[in-house]
Amino acid sequence: MEQKIIYRYSTAFKRQVIEDIESGRFSSIAQAREHYGIRGTWTIQYWLKRFGRNELLNKVVRVEKPNEQDEIRKLKQQIRHLKEVLGDKEALYALEEEYLKIACEELGTDVESFKKKGSGGQSGVQSPERD
Repeated sequence: MEQKIIYRYSTAFKRQVIEDIESGRFSSIAQAREHYGIRGTWTIQYWLKRFGRNELLNKVVRVEKPNEQDEIRKLKQQIRHLKEVLGDKEALYALEEEYLKIACEELGTDVESFKKKGSGGQSGVQSPERD
C-alpha cells in the first residue's frame, strides 16, 4: 500500500511566501510555488485566503455591454432551435433512407447501384422509352 505524504508548512514560511508574492519578487503564484517546491496546486491560494490577502489572488474581470446578456440569451435560444431543426432533418433523412431501401427492394435493385444511376444527371428511376 502506497503511503500518502502530507506536507506541513510553518506559519513563518507561509507568511514569507505571501510577502514575496506581495513584494513582486514572483510574477505569479505558480512561479512562487515552483521556486519553493510547494506541490499543491491550490496551497498558496488557500494561504492567501486564510491570511486575508484575497487581492493577491488571480481574478477574472468580465466587462459587458448593457445588452450583452440579452444577446447571449438570444444566441443560446437560437442554438437550441437549430439543434432541434437539425435533429428533425436527421430524422427525416433516416426515414427517407429507409424508404429508399424499401423501394429498391421492390424494384429488385440495390441502393448503391440505384444511387449511381441517379448521379449521372438522371433521376434514378428510368422512365418508359418513347418512340
